[in-house]
Amino acid sequence: MLKLFRKTSKKAGLAPGTLVHDGDKKVEKAKITIIDYDATQFQEKELDTIEECFPFKDTPTVTWINIDGLHEVQIIEKIGKHFSIHPLVLEDILHSGQRPKMEDFEDHIFLVVKMFYYDEKNNEIKMEQVSLLLGSNFVISFQEREGDIFNPIRERIRNHKGRIRRMKADYLGYALLDTIVDNYFIILEKIGEDIENMEEELVTRPTPETLQTIHNLKRELIVLRKSIWPLREVVNSLERGESPLINEATGVYLRDVYDHTIQVIDTIETFRDMVSGMLDIYLSSISNKMNEVMKVLTIIATIFIPLTFVAGIYGMNFEFMPELKWHWGYFAALLVMVAVAVIMVFYFRRKRWL
Repeated sequence: MLKLFRKTSKKAGLAPGTLVHDGDKKVEKAKITIIDYDATQFQEKELDTIEECFPFKDTPTVTWINIDGLHEVQIIEKIGKHFSIHPLVLEDILHSGQRPKMEDFEDHIFLVVKMFYYDEKNNEIKMEQVSLLLGSNFVISFQEREGDIFNPIRERIRNHKGRIRRMKADYLGYALLDTIVDNYFIILEKIGEDIENMEEELVTRPTPETLQTIHNLKRELIVLRKSIWPLREVVNSLERGESPLINEATGVYLRDVYDHTIQVIDTIETFRDMVSGMLDIYLSSISNKMNEVMKVLTIIATIFIPLTFVAGIYGMNFEFMPELKWHWGYFAALLVMVAVAVIMVFYFRRKRWL
């Protein structure tokens, strides 16, 4: 289940800009990969040390540096010093509970977004924070764990597909952001299927496990809304900002990302309303089921009231009772009781109470 709150007690009382990783260690060793390209050449490799990427800072090509794993603070510190990154930005990179945001530092832009993906093995939605540093000729991405949703972008760069190899670093930053937003639709599609299945189960056979599933869905939508709603402001700031790092041609594509973000937010709000209504449906279904049970029990009790009355009359031990010495008295009493029960059942069915 997605976590709604993250612990931040490790940073309590420390000076601003102190580099402390407050998240979980999700990889054994930080992995550093680099992709350097332009319209004519391309190279990709995995680095052993962060210093190996420093020469790419001033090259005319576009460089994409990706770091998987944030627990090795010295790597973040070294890359911050070499690329002149503000200490508060480095602190935010290590703080995995950041709200999605955008900060413009003139020579680079800092982005924080939430990346969601569906883990089919464990049948759950997972989330991690992705921090992006966009410069004039480089993009540096920081992720909490190894493995992401950016492989289609890597394939486009490797195979020279589309316009990405002809564009600058701002287009690469757009491509990463667009991939994250597009992946939200996959997550929402999965949640939509769960909601449809849950609605059918609510009407036919609601159980206590159904109520737990509804609460889980509601919690997931709260986390999604909390993580995606601020993204609208981030994309809008990128699109309408006057940063020299964002070309006018890229602004057109950012407007498309903004439209997708609005669509995602609208879908989340719709799902939230549906899940909230499902709780009312569950309570109504349980109430109707209880009413059906009570109706059956009431009818049975009603049928046995006259039968109990007859049995009570003939259960009195008076010596002078009219039918006490009659040979067919017992069978006549049973016949009367059966006739009364049949007449009452017929009456209830005619009234559609059964």
